[in-house]
Amino acid sequence: MEEMLSMLLDGAVETLDISPHLHQLAVDKYEEVGSWLAEHGTPDWRIYPQGSFRLGTVVRPNTPTGEYDIDLVCWLPIAKESTTQAELKERVGRMLHAFLHWKQRQGHGDGPASCKATRRCWTLSYPDDGFHLDVLPTIPDPAVPPTGILLTDKQLRAWQHSNPIGYATWFQLRSQLDRHLVEAKRHANVADVPDWAVRSTLQRLVQVLKWHAMLYFADDPDNRPPSILITTLAARAYAGEHDLFTGTRNVLHGMGNFVENRHGRWWVPNPAHEEENFADKWNEYPERREAFIRWHTDLSIVLDDLVQLQRKGLHVLATRMSESFTPDAVQRSVQRYGERLRQQTTTGALRMGVGGLLTTTTAGPRVRQHTFHGQHTDPRG
Repeated sequence: MEEMLSMLLDGAVETLDISPHLHQLAVDKYEEVGSWLAEHGTPDWRIYPQGSFRLGTVVRPNTPTGEYDIDLVCWLPIAKESTTQAELKERVGRMLHAFLHWKQRQGHGDGPASCKATRRCWTLSYPDDGFHLDVLPTIPDPAVPPTGILLTDKQLRAWQHSNPIGYATWFQLRSQLDRHLVEAKRHANVADVPDWAVRSTLQRLVQVLKWHAMLYFADDPDNRPPSILITTLAARAYAGEHDLFTGTRNVLHGMGNFVENRHGRWWVPNPAHEEENFADKWNEYPERREAFIRWHTDLSIVLDDLVQLQRKGLHVLATRMSESFTPDAVQRSVQRYGERLRQQTTTGALRMGVGGLLTTTTAGPRVRQHTFHGQHTDPRG
């Protein structure tokens, strides 16, 4: 158990959580959009969250002007034979523009600043609130009832498949492999805390991976691995570890085992819809797979270094961690850990560890790097 490293990592990533206020504000905004669409479109239109916001793995943007990205599904109960991708996209766009104009006429200043089309979505921007809503037009997928969906993509002729509700259910079940979390949620003092505010080890380690990827690809956003790809491989490889640091290292070690090669095509299937491939861009842009492997190797080396440095004290650990993660988040975590040490020292709850360092951690073995084609190598030779 690498307890100290887990506490530092958890404390740092916790500072990157979406705040309760902003979380509730985003919920209020998309519920307002959904209610308006149901009233002015048809009562059967539905708006619901997908992606990181639904899974509880949102990470704060790494720039002061960055916005949280809230992904929503706009579901229309119509058959694909009765519409086209272009017609569906335009229909939802007209309604969202009408919502924008309605909010502007109200004059309260609490509506979206703009509504713009992207490849698959319509984006409602709320710059004053620090986030935007990406609204994805969808219809039912009759092949995967009741939650499968078909979605638009202006660059592809065929309807695309997905199942955000089914995926979220699968991810939640993977999170529950952590029995400590299940027991914690049964405890009376967390009974009134919403699920999204009680992070599982899996949610936290996904945040760690996404956080590192966000910073690693800060100057190369086109090659940054999609959040859903990282999340799926991590959840597949997760084995129920409660210790965050150990769980993150083990997940990195095992991720490559869940990348398939189907007749020469890289494939990471959506566990809730086999026809959706989260690694599809690796086939179109091979450099993105290469970038993923470089990122994976870099993070593995960082965690190996932290294991080797833990006997040298908090300052050395914080310095190394700050080289790859947000320095102010790391520093706040170190301060909080130091406060806990002082509290435990005064109560006599902490024992002296190796080399005089107040800790209960032990160094773990180096995890060999996965090459994502069935072989493992040590990144340092």
